[in-house]
Formats: sequence, C-alpha cells, structure tokens
Amino acid sequence: MAVLVMITGAGGRIGAAASAAVAAAGHEVRALVREEDAPGVPGGVGEVVLGDVTDPAAVLRAVHGADAVVHLGAIPAPRGEPIEVFSNNVVGTFTVLDLAARSGVRRLIHASSLSALGLAWADGARSPDYVPVDEEHPLRPEECYGLSKQVDEQTGAMVARRYGCTVLAYRFPFTATAAAIAARAALVADDPTEGSRELWAYLDVRDAASALLAGVERRIEAGFHAINVVMADTLSPLTSTELVARFHPRAEVRSALSGRAPLFSTERAEHLLGFRAAWQRGVPGA
Repeated sequence: MAVLVMITGAGGRIGAAASAAVAAAGHEVRALVREEDAPGVPGGVGEVVLGDVTDPAAVLRAVHGADAVVHLGAIPAPRGEPIEVFSNNVVGTFTVLDLAARSGVRRLIHASSLSALGLAWADGARSPDYVPVDEEHPLRPEECYGLSKQVDEQTGAMVARRYGCTVLAYRFPFTATAAAIAARAALVADDPTEGSRELWAYLDVRDAASALLAGVERRIEAGFHAINVVMADTLSPLTSTELVARFHPRAEVRSALSGRAPLFSTERAEHLLGFRAAWQRGVPGA
C-alpha cells in the first residue's frame, strides 16, 4: 500500500538515495530541506518544503498528513563548532520526532550513528568491550557528534514511550558511494589502522536507501529499536580474527569470526527489517 513519507535531508547523500528509492517503490515523498540543499533533491519527490529541521513551523508543514517520517537532516560529523553540531542535531531530532508523533505519525526513522559508541572520534585509541558489537553495547561518546546521536536515541525512546509509535534509530557506519568505498578500502589495505576506530565497517549508500525503505514498509511492533545497519564484511583484506588480535586484543570475542565477518552484529537488522546489505564494495550480490 502506498503511503506518504516525509524525508528530511533529502538533498544529502543518504537522503537523496532514500528519497529516490521510496518514490521508485510507489510511495509519495515529501522533502523538508534547507533552501541551499534543494538542488540535491532527486526527481520523483512530490513536494519540497523549504525550512530547517529546528524550525517547528516548517516541520509541522512537512509532517502534516504523513504516514511515516525519515529524519536524515543533521550535521554528519564533529566538524565545526561543537556547540553548533550538538545543538543542531539534538534540537532537530527532537523537533522532528516529537512534532511528527504529536501530529499522528506512527512510523519514525532517524539516522543515528555507530559513532555513538565512542570509538570513531575519541581522543586516542579505544576498543569495544566485545565483538561482534550488538545494539546493547554501552555507549561512551567523548565528543559532540557521538553525544548528539546518543541523545537522539534517547529522544526516540521517549517519543516511542509517550506516543506509542514505532521509532527506528539506524546506526550507520561510514556510508558512501561505491567509488568512495573503493578509495577507503585501498587506504585500509595499505594500513589497516585507518579503519580500526570504526571496526572497518562500511555501507553502500544504495543499501542505506534499501534499509530505510524496509523501515517504512516492514511490519514492526511499536517501541524504540536501535539497529546496526552495516555491510556483512569489513573493508580490510585481513581476517576479522587477525584484526581483533592486532588492534583490539582486549575485546571479548563472543562468537566465531569467520573470514572477514563484520565486527558489528547484523542480526537485528535481518530480523526486524529483513535487511541484508547487498552492495559489497560496490558490487551486487554479496
């Protein structure tokens, strides 16, 4: 059944791919973007609302009548002034999720990040407590971006409790085009330290779009669900067992790591979304 999906950040890398995928699946798409990002909105989007995710009036216009909301409009890394990064991401997520739920939207999806774990941007090397890292692993961010994503998830959990809706927080890794992934993989092959902070995780932007479409269409019980959305391998040519032994020797290995198995659990994504990433380093059929 076709539904109306409101997507924030529809002019960005993941947002544009998600908007195109949702429209191609036969759903109506409404975009909420800042004026300077509007040129990046793909064809197939039925309506474009110009405004900021921190502006309640713009958000209310955008969510009116929507069946689902996909919130991707955020500063995507700890670049710039920390106060700006944190306040934009946290206020934007609260504004979008709370006003959407109050307006009757029952399916809310927002972009979290594996950075919430506190590994990627820490001041110094950090290791997870255990691998594969599942969604129950403690979050210990040490900077503004990871902290904003941790707070965003708490916002999602609050909204789910208060309004009885379904809120999905997608913990994305390094997510990029096939070309960018290939370039990153080459760096990691030369020096695996390059990917150690992210546990060598990655995702093709086309798979990100597919996962978001699944979140819109899949029957999922009400409540808050954080979900790792990653490729089922790593960027490194080394085995995962070797990577853990060399770079994260203190991490407990809780299940066998066969070959280049991911160091993040993908079980919840497969169970809740029926999702398994397909674009292995830009090549389909993985």
